[in-house]
Amino acid sequence: MAFVERNFNLVRRYIEWEAVFLAYDVVNALTIGLIAVGQQDQRLVLFLVIGSLMWGFLSVIFNDVSNSISWERWEGTIEYTLMAPIHRLTHLGGTCMFAVVYGIIRTVIILIVLSVFFDLDLAKANFLSAAAVLLVSGISFMGLGILAGILPLISPEKGAQATHIFQAGILLVSGVYYDVSVLPAWLQPASVISPATYTLRSVRAALLEGATLRDVGGDLLILFASALVLLPVGMWGFSRAELWAKKTGKLKRNG
Repeated sequence: MAFVERNFNLVRRYIEWEAVFLAYDVVNALTIGLIAVGQQDQRLVLFLVIGSLMWGFLSVIFNDVSNSISWERWEGTIEYTLMAPIHRLTHLGGTCMFAVVYGIIRTVIILIVLSVFFDLDLAKANFLSAAAVLLVSGISFMGLGILAGILPLISPEKGAQATHIFQAGILLVSGVYYDVSVLPAWLQPASVISPATYTLRSVRAALLEGATLRDVGGDLLILFASALVLLPVGMWGFSRAELWAKKTGKLKRNG
């Protein structure tokens, strides 16, 4: 909980930048939704709005976890944090908890703004199924974020930038704003290994068609299995990268 509180204090410290990023996300979601309004297709509006909201939520989890090391370097606290007598699971677990809570808050704010502009008909929505999918997929994205967080550890110069390239690849292949079937045939297999693909498909089914937990059970199992793999692998990889960074003197270094 101390790490959760600490991250919220960082948000408060940089509240102006947080407001800028939130405004950008709101405008981005509105712009995408208005494309569908121009087509006079209410289902397409919901399809795109849901994709925008879900990607925003998952991106917050991914970014906050993967950039945790970069934040430590910027604040000059990386040595204090990584040398503190705490388990790394405590550190990263607290960061992940903050990311989930903060992601929910941002998503709710964006949804409220979107509801002012669009007539979002969610009468058939099954919110229980959608919440279950988000919970499990959030754990998967925590694992992906921890894996991506290795990059700033091993490369102080280019690691943070590389995490955004990794995120862009997930955005491309996961069907955020289109069905994955429109991807080139040689790229479609990449969508199979992205947890976001199953998240978006299941959440859309739950909110647009009222899919039950049984209906999205297959995707939930895949997401749960990916979480079981990604979290331990991420923690193991992060620990090894941390040890290597300490031995080679790259833990503190900038540039």
